[in-house]
Amino acid sequence: MTTPPLPDYDYDIKRLTKAYEKALKDVQKEIQSVFLTDYKRAQLLAIEKNISVILSDLAEYAQEWVSASISQAALEGIATTMLANDVVETFDEALKLATFNQANRRFVDAAIADTQADLLAVTQNMNRQAKLAIRKATAEATRSMLTRGDNAIGQLSKDIRKRIEQIPDMAILDAAGRRWRVGHYTDVIASTNLFNAHREASINEALAEGSMYGRISKHGATDKCKDWEGRIIKLSPDAPGDYPYIGDISRKELFHPKCKHIVTPVRRSDRV
Repeated sequence: MTTPPLPDYDYDIKRLTKAYEKALKDVQKEIQSVFLTDYKRAQLLAIEKNISVILSDLAEYAQEWVSASISQAALEGIATTMLANDVVETFDEALKLATFNQANRRFVDAAIADTQADLLAVTQNMNRQAKLAIRKATAEATRSMLTRGDNAIGQLSKDIRKRIEQIPDMAILDAAGRRWRVGHYTDVIASTNLFNAHREASINEALAEGSMYGRISKHGATDKCKDWEGRIIKLSPDAPGDYPYIGDISRKELFHPKCKHIVTPVRRSDRV
């Protein structure tokens, strides 16, 4: 059996993360421009419109990225199975011949939709947070004029302005109350979903070809994943043998967010 290469999605993930970080900076610049206006409604609406355009372009880019990247990761997973099962001699050859069977087509469509929804939630939240920042800036300026009796421009403290400008840099507030910054959260979504697409497509292809076992990849993990590296697992609960079933493995131990482990199919566990 030829050992397939480990996937490397760092470049693709960085492309997406940089796009979100650039959009965030552009949004923050628009918010900064609020402090240079006289807070007239027409000017504030123009700033909000500019922000909407920035985030709309970002959402469009993210949708295209997800469709292409998730599909490619899934095809690489299929190619991994083909190479491991000696259907072809090289990974490049396997990648050229890889196609989606019915199970993988349904999986990929769902994975694309779910990932797009996750990223769309980020841009929508950035938009809400940006509008909140503009309202806060306007409110602070109004209070400044009422209490100081002069024009609000330049009266807001640096701390207040900095806090207002940084408001959009929150992708999500999770159930535990943790605030995820846009760049970090985007990185987690991209990495988690790409490697998951590779694994699931590889497993679906393996089961279709009659492989009921898989081996966890090795890359020198230092977290709980290290205990699983190189181990044989069942891809189906009905497979014979005293091996753990992949569906029973806790996500706290393996395949957690940003986990880079893949599963290489094995036809005969006794020949490993």
